[in-house]
Amino acid sequence: MSIRTPSADAGQSGILYVVATPIGNLDDFSLRAVEILRSVDLILCEDTRRARILLSRHDIQSRLQSLHEHNERRQVPALLSRLAAGETIALISDAGTPTISDPGYNLITAAVDAGARVVPIPGPSAVTAILSVAGLPTDRFVFEGFLPMRSGKRQRRIAELALEPRTIVLFESPHRIVRLLAELYGAWGERRACLGRELTKRFEEIRHGTLAELSQWAESHTLRGEFVLAVAGASD
Repeated sequence: MSIRTPSADAGQSGILYVVATPIGNLDDFSLRAVEILRSVDLILCEDTRRARILLSRHDIQSRLQSLHEHNERRQVPALLSRLAAGETIALISDAGTPTISDPGYNLITAAVDAGARVVPIPGPSAVTAILSVAGLPTDRFVFEGFLPMRSGKRQRRIAELALEPRTIVLFESPHRIVRLLAELYGAWGERRACLGRELTKRFEEIRHGTLAELSQWAESHTLRGEFVLAVAGASD
């Protein structure tokens, strides 16, 4: 197995910064992240309109360019050329840490393969936020992101995870959260769980309970916002 390191002339080449941004509260932004974004030649973001709200709050005026799942592969060659020419580029997502259920994987892989320097600027993540308050074991956990949409694949994945002993973290939209909780309770039974809605935002809500309790609560409420769910793993 070969180990890739930046090329010998990396001091003359650019840097790709992978910068975490707030998941809700715009003040959850590190000083280092702000300074990096102010200094780079280009900021890659999913949605330039959403990015400008955050960047304008912190007086960041670097050039923006959209990079999302539909155009990422097409843009990689040009972005690698810019890095090779010595430019600095920052990758951000709409919220949280880039590449965690967000675009950027292809660009980072290509940059690493080209010998470019890739630097993480860590910060907010919905995954670590929910784990920190879940009251569940966090020495080992598994992140599943969004489950498959199609019913057959979805049910197979839920069945596969039934025996997973580690704490499980899932993302879900407001349109499917009721379905998700009912499916997990039906397949996994009574397990402790923690459900987070709109984390760090004005209407943040964090609820603890069993899957049955959370499922019953969700069915009786009109739910909005993005959800992250942590569920206890299978017991011995």
